Amino acid sequence: MFRKRRLFIILFWLILWQLIDLLCDQSILFAGPWETCVALVRHLTDPAFWQTVLLSCGRIYAGLAGGILFGIFLAVGSYRYPLLEEMIKPLMSLIKAVPVASFAVLLLIWWGAGYLSAAISMLVVLPHVYVNVLQGLKSTDEKMLEMARVLRMSAWNQSFYIYRPAVRPFWNSAISVAVGMAWKSGVAAEIIGLPDASIGEGLYMAKIYLQTADVFAWTGVTILMSMLTEKLVRWLGDMFFKWQPPCFAKQTQASIPCIYVQNVEKSYNGSEVIQDWNAVYEPGEVYFYRTPSGSGKTTKLRILAGLEKPEEGKIRFDPAPIEMPLVSMLFQEDRLCEAYSAVKNVELVTADAKAARQHLARLLPEEALDKPCCQLSGGMRRRVALVRAMMTPSQLCLLDEPFTGLDNDSRQLAVQYMEEECGGRTMIIACHNDLTFAKSMWVEG
Repeated sequence: MFRKRRLFIILFWLILWQLIDLLCDQSILFAGPWETCVALVRHLTDPAFWQTVLLSCGRIYAGLAGGILFGIFLAVGSYRYPLLEEMIKPLMSLIKAVPVASFAVLLLIWWGAGYLSAAISMLVVLPHVYVNVLQGLKSTDEKMLEMARVLRMSAWNQSFYIYRPAVRPFWNSAISVAVGMAWKSGVAAEIIGLPDASIGEGLYMAKIYLQTADVFAWTGVTILMSMLTEKLVRWLGDMFFKWQPPCFAKQTQASIPCIYVQNVEKSYNGSEVIQDWNAVYEPGEVYFYRTPSGSGKTTKLRILAGLEKPEEGKIRFDPAPIEMPLVSMLFQEDRLCEAYSAVKNVELVTADAKAARQHLARLLPEEALDKPCCQLSGGMRRRVALVRAMMTPSQLCLLDEPFTGLDNDSRQLAVQYMEEECGGRTMIIACHNDLTFAKSMWVEG
């Protein structure tokens, strides 16, 4: 049905085109589909035509590639350094506002015709790619970035598995506009600069000799090349976004400190959440927070992880680390990279896919390990996040409601796994379940 409708639409416009040609009846003013096809076939049989198309493609592809790469580079720099974004913003506004013809004339004076179409294509593509990629980077989920920071995920892993999925929809939006603009502006620049063997030169000569059918034919070639280029760039983009490069992780070792919490207080918007919190967490012990919801369990874990700063009091480590002790954390939310498998999510913090698979297989069915996490049930996703937290090398392991969404059997498997994988670390677990570890202490509040 869709194909029939599409064919009907194409036939409708061809017939309308032919009717306009018949009504006009002036080949100099207007050329119909038949005259255009005749002119196009004549060009296709001319070897010089293919050289012309290839040379124009080379120039415009060079400008398109330059605009894409430079736009990505500037977007990453602007995201990293806000001052750079403020400095670049007027430049991007200027590039978008100045007519293409003005740039073409100036560059023709400065550089000549040889590189004109490439430069113009790059200038047109640059702001579209820059704005969209920067917006994509800014749209990255802050909770995912917080997770990556706590679990010490490498910059390489963050780039490919957190930032890249966030940028993808914005990339598609940029390409849908940028490729068409690159071809339109590039051919327009060729008409102004008239480099040898170019589509723009063909259009200009057709105009000089009033060959309207040739104008339509060269325009059709431009449209076709633009469509093919967009498909090519989209295909390359899809390949890049599907690519899953190897993960890297830093393996560090350090002695486990004793943690002293002294008179800590914390409030939000004037509402006090934690008051006069004092505690000592001995190295290698397992502690539980079993206080009611809203009593500040999550806030305490976030303070210990360095994600929140107390208004009063202090946290002291003995022996004192250079910055913070190595922390792994299971958040209240799963905070998984949704588009990637359970194995890949754990590999992001271990750089060991084989070990990740072995650990996950202890809590999940085999068929779930390679599915994207967005296709897993809530309980499965929770177990993936638990394995990721337990496998992250750390001195202090913080688990916030690790059994959310788990049935009794899954919960018992999770408890057994946690006991076996403690590894001598200090563990603090916030939960509502009565659990018994081989070596544990209850901490109320």
